[in-house]
Amino acid sequence: MIRYLLLFLFPVAALAQKDSLAPVSLSEVVVISQKSPLHKATKTLGSVDDYLRGAGPVDMIRRGNYAWEPLINGMSSERSVVTLDGMRIYGACTDKMDPVTSYVEITNLARATVHSGQSGSSGGATIAGSIDLSRRKTGFGETQTGGMAFAGFEVNNRQKIGGFSLFHTREKFFADADVTVRDAENYRAGGHREIEFSPFTKYNVSVISGWKPAAHRELEASLIYDKAVHVGYPALPMDVGRAEALIGSVEYILHHLSESVHAWKTKLYHNRITHVMDDTRRPDVPIRMDMPGWTQTTGFYSLLEGASRLHSWKMNFSGHTSHSLAEMTMFSGTPGEKDMFMLTWPGVSTHYFDFYREDLFPLSEKITAALNFGLAAHRNQVGNDFGLESLRIFYPGMNKTRTRLLKRASSSVQWRNNLLNLNVGLAYGERAPGVSEGYGFYLFNSFDRFDYIGNPHLKNEKSIEGNIAAAFKRKNFSVKLSGAYFHLRDYIIGRPDTTLSTMTIGASGVKIYEQLPYAGILTTNLETAYSFTSQWAWRGRLSYQRGTGKGAGNLPLMQPLTYVSGLTFTTGRYSAELTLNGAARQNHFSPGFGETPAASYHVVNLSGTAKSGAFLLKAGVENIADTYYSTYTDWNRIPRMGRNVFFNVIRSF
Repeated sequence: MIRYLLLFLFPVAALAQKDSLAPVSLSEVVVISQKSPLHKATKTLGSVDDYLRGAGPVDMIRRGNYAWEPLINGMSSERSVVTLDGMRIYGACTDKMDPVTSYVEITNLARATVHSGQSGSSGGATIAGSIDLSRRKTGFGETQTGGMAFAGFEVNNRQKIGGFSLFHTREKFFADADVTVRDAENYRAGGHREIEFSPFTKYNVSVISGWKPAAHRELEASLIYDKAVHVGYPALPMDVGRAEALIGSVEYILHHLSESVHAWKTKLYHNRITHVMDDTRRPDVPIRMDMPGWTQTTGFYSLLEGASRLHSWKMNFSGHTSHSLAEMTMFSGTPGEKDMFMLTWPGVSTHYFDFYREDLFPLSEKITAALNFGLAAHRNQVGNDFGLESLRIFYPGMNKTRTRLLKRASSSVQWRNNLLNLNVGLAYGERAPGVSEGYGFYLFNSFDRFDYIGNPHLKNEKSIEGNIAAAFKRKNFSVKLSGAYFHLRDYIIGRPDTTLSTMTIGASGVKIYEQLPYAGILTTNLETAYSFTSQWAWRGRLSYQRGTGKGAGNLPLMQPLTYVSGLTFTTGRYSAELTLNGAARQNHFSPGFGETPAASYHVVNLSGTAKSGAFLLKAGVENIADTYYSTYTDWNRIPRMGRNVFFNVIRSF
């Protein structure tokens, strides 16, 4: 322990894309826009995953080298909400191989706003927190046309990155468009060990435009098309032949409606996701399978923002309808023997309507109180009769529909002066079971090697949350301590049922989703920063999580003590960054989930930036020592990338 505390006190270079002190709450904004001439991210053309894993409460579950699953406060994606410009999007993979973050690119994003727990739950009912990805748009202004071309290369997996962005602005019109292509081969872990089945190819096209028909009135339209092919997942028994998304929206915005109502935004959107798992590239499998999945979501939101002499406020009324269908075909290798077919998601429709209100009250010059609450109606309907009858094998007489009422509320008080800020909050939230938890049919989990069956009779999961954040800041020094405790009732988790037979060859058994009476999760985060001079600065962080459940022991995917430490030098057109990051041994793991202890590790990275006229060059070396390691979020302890040299070049015009 002392060793890691000493490392933390060593000069550090921070995750420079975020401000650790403003606001002092369990929320952070990760800046992604490429407009800064000396963009401070380690890899300017890194993936969205690279950016998000630097935010305080966020880590990423990694099943390969593509499409990592966001993990907020040690809780997987069923307990969080991820939106794109406020739009709800549902992945179409039963194995969570296509999170929402996989269908966008950093070239069409401006920022990611991360909320912990109920601190900003306008996107919908949540337990762990939320992430809202905001699109990059030039906006209205003087007549101007420009853009950038970019290219990148990573030596380890021979990843090629290329594309361009264009924009045109006028007083009453703007348009932004960009195209990004990525292509990577198998990567190599430390010691030059090739990790088979880890390549990917990805294409992303994004367009957004706006028109101002009159003063204080705007109309915007946007479209994203994203397609990934031949995506390998070495931690899983299957790969992905195709992952495809089409995401569109139209938004109408009114400004300055009155002295107290400042803006009214109304958006209509639709998205369609297709995800096809297959094992055709695997040379030796017990039985060939195809597992396609589809989701379609149509929704809206209407957001009002305003302020009066006494307080500022925000109201959001939203709703969406989503349809989820997934199937599995096992191909017989025996002539004349029939293939086996089943619906793993039985055509489940989710109808969701939500009202949310947020108020901010200045009680004095130093004290501010914040209140928010939300109420949602959630309805599931099983639309496929074959799938319904399959589930009725386990739940005779189950209804086709289930309607729930989901409640959430939070309050906080912030005290601040010139040097010290303190924020204390209390919150309550509920969530409905996810489609897999409620209606999944023989979903194989390769981590614990169990088949999972959903339970439509699950109750709402509930959370009581307490949080605190304290920050001290002087001219050249700052420190921030934040933490939260979640007391979860009716905690949803898979439990073995020895009376059932497996469907997957080699599976260890069958688990049914059940509920623990309660579980508890503690998260803590300590950040410091110090500027020696205008050129030299350091920043660092310690994080830790602990989770247990009644009758289940340790909860899975809990973060051991992790740290970041490094040094930044900036002068004129040049900058350099040296970082050390690592973790202590994970001793509190969950054998019932298939976890084994994650060993301690430390990794050193070096990067540099140069700006010359319209050119921006970023180069660096990750994992300089070529360390062979894996982290607590690496599925089946798949090793991380070894030494990797990268180059990013951007040409603005």
